[in-house]
Amino acid sequence: MPVLCKIHRGDFIESMHVGFVVVVDAKGEIVYSNGDPHYLTCVRSALKPFQASALVKAGAAKKFDFSKDELALMCASHNGEIIHVKTAMSILKKIGYDMSYYECGTHSPYDKDSKKELLQNNKKPNPLHNNCSGKHAGMLSLANYLKEDPKGYINEDHPVQIKIMEQVKRFSELEEFPIAIDGCSAPVPFLPLYNIALMYQKLASNDYDELNILYDAIISNPYHIAGKDRFDTEFIKAMNGNAVTKIGGEGVRGLGIRTENGEVYGIAIKIIDGNQRCNPKATIAVLKELKLINDTQLQALHSYNNKILQNHCGKEVGSIEVEL
Repeated sequence: MPVLCKIHRGDFIESMHVGFVVVVDAKGEIVYSNGDPHYLTCVRSALKPFQASALVKAGAAKKFDFSKDELALMCASHNGEIIHVKTAMSILKKIGYDMSYYECGTHSPYDKDSKKELLQNNKKPNPLHNNCSGKHAGMLSLANYLKEDPKGYINEDHPVQIKIMEQVKRFSELEEFPIAIDGCSAPVPFLPLYNIALMYQKLASNDYDELNILYDAIISNPYHIAGKDRFDTEFIKAMNGNAVTKIGGEGVRGLGIRTENGEVYGIAIKIIDGNQRCNPKATIAVLKELKLINDTQLQALHSYNNKILQNHCGKEVGSIEVEL
């Protein structure tokens, strides 16, 4: 039976979202699943830590002396707040590039206050505000390190993307997969949920040097991963070093979690219709079911675990409930 996310208005169910989830252990065995554990989906931004792993493995992170917050931003889908923009600029400065090298496009900051500030100062957003600006700065750093022409670094046949896909194959344990184009124009694969879970188990496993560096960077700088009022940031903070998570477009999520008894699990979630509103609640529900989250952590995530829906007057009109 799949995960059911029920949207209540008053005492009635107004709509529902269906989700699939799979959990794997260190042996790659499925220890829990709801729905189709091998459902093929585009991994979207949940791929970012593994894209960043290519530059760490190659040696670019060491050469350019990237800080932990810079490495975290390379794994981020950030809000475009000042801290995110400045960190992206810092990465570019270290590699001797500027934002004219970006091929990710421009969109307004996700953060409403940052967007308002731009409007008030009669400024337009630039590529640094793009939620993927850290990822693309990382790709540019890899191009620089490889002494390759950065132009076209987003193309599937560019050495940067070839290095990235080598890492994806390694950590997904797949030799072939379909590739499409992500919202930021970089190549992105379609992978079975099971293999996404495998990748996140490895991210948290402490068995891979490049992933260890990124895991440490993420848990040390959760604000750089997303930002204000974002579940990924609040979840990583609440788990206090024991888990990382990364949302992706169209309702996909990867999660790696370390337990007190030394076990490490990888989790992949996909909300089938792509709606994000029940993803945090579904994530928490799965962790509660598996007893992988404690009361203190749940309290820190109370607003996500007890999702109340309000109208524009602030009146409570419903809630989101999850049934496993």
